[in-house]
Amino acid sequence: MKINQIIFFTIGIVSACQLASAQSEALTSSPYSLYRLGVINQTSIGKFNSLGYSGIGIKSPYELNNLNPANYALIPQHSFLYDIGVTGEFNNYSNTSTSEEKSTVNFSNIAFGFRITDNLGAGITMIPYSDVGYSLLGVNTNIEGSTETFESNITGLGGLNDIKLNVGYSVIPKLRLGLSASFLFGSIDETESFSYSSSTFESTEKTNYSGARLGFGLQFDVNDNITIGSTVQLPTSLNGSLKRSVNKTLLGTEITVEDESSDNVSDFKLPLELGFGMSIKPIEALTFSADYKKNFWTDTDQSENIGSYQDQDIYAFGLEYLKDPPSYKYGQRISYKLGYNYDNGYLAIGDKKIEGYNLTAGIGIPASRGSHSMINLSYSYGSKGLLQNVLIKEKYHLVTLNLSLEDIWFVKKKVY
Repeated sequence: MKINQIIFFTIGIVSACQLASAQSEALTSSPYSLYRLGVINQTSIGKFNSLGYSGIGIKSPYELNNLNPANYALIPQHSFLYDIGVTGEFNNYSNTSTSEEKSTVNFSNIAFGFRITDNLGAGITMIPYSDVGYSLLGVNTNIEGSTETFESNITGLGGLNDIKLNVGYSVIPKLRLGLSASFLFGSIDETESFSYSSSTFESTEKTNYSGARLGFGLQFDVNDNITIGSTVQLPTSLNGSLKRSVNKTLLGTEITVEDESSDNVSDFKLPLELGFGMSIKPIEALTFSADYKKNFWTDTDQSENIGSYQDQDIYAFGLEYLKDPPSYKYGQRISYKLGYNYDNGYLAIGDKKIEGYNLTAGIGIPASRGSHSMINLSYSYGSKGLLQNVLIKEKYHLVTLNLSLEDIWFVKKKVY
């Protein structure tokens, strides 16, 4: 399959999945997306989704590494790299009395990278930073001044996107430095509606967030088989604004109480994030990777109505087997990957943090003999939350398809 055919095929898949997402009206169905920005996305791009989302210390000249901008310095001359992904998720939620199942299909990422000059590479990625998609049905509320109650339905939808510019520079052959600049933006819509007697009521709040963020990365080759890396994401504040519309119907007559009236909403603070990683090749065909990330949420001094933000620790491990990348034998160019990720959570409800883990596996299928293009298919099984008091246990199966493609630019054809 030629590269332009693969790209055309990919765009079709992404468009179809974006349409499916719009029709289902949910980017996620996690009940934990109820809080502020929603569920913060921990996934990566390309093959790193199969490696437990590790990769800070992985050298990948022919595959984009969004976990460390320093790696962009390795993009070869004349190579133009793409990565386009879609994901499907099946969720099961349970508490002490009942359970529920839901599924979603979403856009995962789009990214590209290229070499600018000798030792300098750059690229742009776009991924969902957070997802919101929840429904609260039959919420009981007391009528003020009365012993009677009414039931309302509350739904939330939206999330934030992260467009990131990555630049990597090789100071010396063994040392690479990176800079990333992110622009985060998006909106969250929450609608509450109820009926009482002959009246109906509907309130819609649209909260917009936007802001910029800087990050830095480093990779150092200890020797041919060991690479270490580190990353820093600086703290920042996302500016928030809110618009509210309120409508009610009384005896068949619709009345507009508020029409997109503006209101103040507190800015949302993102913490200082530190990351450390390494990769080791004990043998030529095998690569082991390990990452540790620390996110200092406590320093943001933020809280929710029933919870608070606390420091977060993330541990990620990956293992990749690739026998012989340049081999003429197709089977020897297929890569196999396993991974594990543990996140002790950043949101505490009561005295319990919402922790979770992921087990990942994947396969990388070569798209052609003449390039380094790969079709990366990854699977993840994860769990989040607790079966305790008001908390909910969430289990999910996640399948991600990434087309990690290489095109060759600015090479003159030779005629013999």
